[in-house]
Amino acid sequence: MGTRTAPPAARAEDFQAILDRMELYFDAFHKSDARQLATLFHPRALYAFADGDALKQLDMATYLPIVAGRPAPASQGKARDDRVLSIEFAGPRTALVKAECRLAGRHYLDFLSFLRLDGRWHIIAKVFHVDTEEVAPCRT
Repeated sequence: MGTRTAPPAARAEDFQAILDRMELYFDAFHKSDARQLATLFHPRALYAFADGDALKQLDMATYLPIVAGRPAPASQGKARDDRVLSIEFAGPRTALVKAECRLAGRHYLDFLSFLRLDGRWHIIAKVFHVDTEEVAPCRT
């Protein structure tokens, strides 16, 4: 087995940039704003989850209209309920975010792969788990 060195420490501006992107991400879902999401996801990003034993995956051209067609929690007077659980950097251009949010009575646990391309952080893949039963709010 080869020697592996630890990834370089994240720069403070990259950490903040990811947090800023996540704020936009949560806000876009709260408003069902597919246009805003389109600025966060790379056009060739992958959206995937397990439906029982079956892999379900969508491209952005299919996924974003689904978001646009949902009733927006914000328009229903519902408060946002979301948070970033962790951010890990594998290098200066690669990060993984673990986040959770509640939307429409569902609790989502998202794993978002980010790449910094052309000076900006893009979501390249979203893999998630969803629970439909009642769970405790994200914020404590």
